[in-house]
Amino acid sequence: MKDSLLKIEKDLRNFKDLKIAQNCIQPVMGKGNPKAKIIFIGEAPGAKEDKLGEPFVGRSGKLLNELLESINLSREKVYITNIVKFRPPNNRDPNTIEKEGCLPFLIREINYIKPKLICTLGRHSMNFFLPKAKISESHGNLYTIKTPFLKEINIFPLYHPASALYNPNKRETLFLDFNKIPTVI
Repeated sequence: MKDSLLKIEKDLRNFKDLKIAQNCIQPVMGKGNPKAKIIFIGEAPGAKEDKLGEPFVGRSGKLLNELLESINLSREKVYITNIVKFRPPNNRDPNTIEKEGCLPFLIREINYIKPKLICTLGRHSMNFFLPKAKISESHGNLYTIKTPFLKEINIFPLYHPASALYNPNKRETLFLDFNKIPTVI
């Protein structure tokens, strides 16, 4: 049977292998344009995302919307997802087991959409593609890599929008980096 976003979401809803899958309200599948040229990948759902079942709908999501609008994009034109599909308890960082457990779903999303550009939001998603990279050095730079599941993909690391909520100095950097997206696509 050919994969689809609906099939991936159904499989995700039936997935109970991780402890965090049993301790959250619901899994949070990516949302957006299934033919998007750009995928934005964050870390993991927060409390509001867990409640509503949609990625980036809290304060970070509002800033992400502003960033998208600043380059004439919207949620309807891109696809937004996370490395981890379940909310870690108390919004802690996801651990390696949780990232690896959710990875097959992310890979299926990427393979289905076949984007031209993956924008990683924060170090957790960036390190999946660029394991040795540091976000402070890599943000705003384009990397072309080969992966076992995609022949070649363009990765554009960005700070996570939450970092700009807690550190206003990063807000300007985020907007500057976002403004590079139209030229790298």
